Amino acid sequence: MNNIAHIDQSTRTQTKTRTGKFEQLNTHYDARYKIGWFLMSGEPRPCFTPTLLKELDTYLAGVEQEMKDSNGEKYDFLVVGSDVSGIFNLGGDLNLFTRMIDTRDRDGLYQYAAHCIDILYRNMYHHNQDLTTISLIQGDALGGGFEAALSSNLIIAERGAKIGLPEVLFNLFPGMGAYSLLSRKIGAQKAEQMILSCHIFSAEEMHEMGVVDVLAEKGEGEMAVYKYAKHAQRSRNTMAAMRKVKDVTNPVTMKELLDIAEIWADAALKLTAKDLKMMQRLVKRQNTRMVSNA
Repeated sequence: MNNIAHIDQSTRTQTKTRTGKFEQLNTHYDARYKIGWFLMSGEPRPCFTPTLLKELDTYLAGVEQEMKDSNGEKYDFLVVGSDVSGIFNLGGDLNLFTRMIDTRDRDGLYQYAAHCIDILYRNMYHHNQDLTTISLIQGDALGGGFEAALSSNLIIAERGAKIGLPEVLFNLFPGMGAYSLLSRKIGAQKAEQMILSCHIFSAEEMHEMGVVDVLAEKGEGEMAVYKYAKHAQRSRNTMAAMRKVKDVTNPVTMKELLDIAEIWADAALKLTAKDLKMMQRLVKRQNTRMVSNA
């Protein structure tokens, strides 16, 4: 533990340094702990914009290739976090959804969902490699942002972070993995209740329910990642075996996720003008928050 507590400042600074390769993604490799960090931003709001999705694809494809080239040795952990203070990710690109619904672009809606699901599914099954995927939540994780966090093998969240699924506010549901992942983690009934309640939970509440695996003190999320990494590397064989056990126990299939995406795309086209106004109100709130954070 003492070694973890004295992680040198240069490592932390490098973790937060943008590489210049991406516009909405900040990546860094920690060779000592074999951790790939990728921190999301998203512009003009920290949501899953088409640009961010494309950059996530590019980065993760590179990781997969590096693992093949190194015979599975380069990475032990992949950590997804945020490059935006106080926000992990606010979910789907609501402006894009509104435009697609207005033009009745069902294929566009479905393809967006399928793109998100492809990334989520690869993260869920740790890219078919002997590594652990980790979500580090240090701020609000809402809607698709929460779904993305759920796809990791381990969720670490700092106290005070807000986590939830607000889609019911505009008469929709989270269609990119929430029900599948939550029902396997806390049971189908509780998953449905969480989705329909539209309640925003604290990280502490999510930890009590078993959704968040590790609860960190505010400002100590990165420290919790390194503490876990050190522990896992001491018990590498056990951890690898447990990942395999989880993979084969009540698995989530790609077909299941894509079938739900079809339902989501159809439901999106049934939204009324009133529903779309609410969606745009949420976009304005997100924009206001970004201005206040700047």
